[in-house]
Amino acid sequence: MSYQITLKSILLLGAWLVALDGIAADWPQWRGPRRDGISLETGLLREWPSGGPPLVWKAKGLGAGYSSVAVVGDQIYTIGDTTDTSFVYALNVKDGKQVWAAKLGKAGELGGYAGPRSTPTVNGEYVFALGQFGDLVCYERKAGTELWRRSYVSDFAGGVPDWGFTESVLVDGENVICTPGGSRGAMVALDKKTGKEAWRCKEFTDAAHYSSPIVAEIDGVRQYLQLTAQSVVGVAAKDGKLLWRAKRSGHVAVVPTPIYSDNHVYVTSGYGTGCNLFKITKEARSFSASQVYANKVMVNHHGGAVLVGKHIYGHSDSKGWTCQDFKTGKAVWQEKNKLSKGSLVVAEGMLYCRQEDGNGTIALVEATPGGYKEHGRFAQPDRSDHNSWPHPVISDGKLYVRDQDVLLCFDVRQK
Repeated sequence: MSYQITLKSILLLGAWLVALDGIAADWPQWRGPRRDGISLETGLLREWPSGGPPLVWKAKGLGAGYSSVAVVGDQIYTIGDTTDTSFVYALNVKDGKQVWAAKLGKAGELGGYAGPRSTPTVNGEYVFALGQFGDLVCYERKAGTELWRRSYVSDFAGGVPDWGFTESVLVDGENVICTPGGSRGAMVALDKKTGKEAWRCKEFTDAAHYSSPIVAEIDGVRQYLQLTAQSVVGVAAKDGKLLWRAKRSGHVAVVPTPIYSDNHVYVTSGYGTGCNLFKITKEARSFSASQVYANKVMVNHHGGAVLVGKHIYGHSDSKGWTCQDFKTGKAVWQEKNKLSKGSLVVAEGMLYCRQEDGNGTIALVEATPGGYKEHGRFAQPDRSDHNSWPHPVISDGKLYVRDQDVLLCFDVRQK
């Protein structure tokens, strides 16, 4: 028996070993590698020291806005407003110093809040960013050279939502998936290299809200799941056909990203709406969505929810931090006194919860149905006078926290 060792096999082995050690794990898009708010890293602190994990560096000059960060290789990407222009920034992972800045679009306030809301998406040698007024731009990743741009408004007839466009676009294969909304087709696929339209879902005509799409393989059919104020939908990745639609009425602002598991789609939103679970079924050549439950155990404004094992975790308005049974919708525990409303991500079975108001407390909480169990907390340094809405990010043993003009990098790796 003979073996042929190729460069490709060596590189694949190296990538596997890196992933196995939990080192240098990229966070290339909104909510992480799988767009589910879960880091794949290991070897992180299970308890924080008094005062929290050590601060590695602080970067300033990012401007106004609520964009979180994407981290790939040796660069970090985020978006912010200067006086009259919105920029995409690339920073050095080692020290937070600026590598490049590239114009995205006009700066400005919408709904009383200034700055961009979405997070850049990194795919291969490309960075994709969306501004609050609907400017979608593709850049060369290393140097920031603009490659193409489209407008949600002028190119796709999308209407600007009250608080601006906030979705973080999804890149899948050769296409960029975006949701400009509107009567000409609410979801559009663009060739990632050229920006040319690949398809448009004309059967789906909801107005754009604030959620970001995810991809799922359901009964052998790849599809994009999206949430608006009117619907939860599944759109065929192949050609943009609307595969299924479940009516769901959301109020004011529908923000959180859908969660998919085992032929079930979970959605939640704030302003008293609550959460729903839909079972997606394929019969012959058609799909259907049937509601499993609808309740107000999880009324999540925009801090997001995560699925860990059989349970959903997140903050529920008026009820506090919540653990909910995914399949039944029942509350397992709720805690509203120890930490106020905010966002979260998960790594190695621990919730990194970021409080949006006050001193911006960041807490390490065990993801367990056994109750709210905290393993350390600290008050965010360099707090602005704005709500700390950007979701935290974990990459290569570092915790990244954006607060308007400032980005903080903390070391959360075990020594």
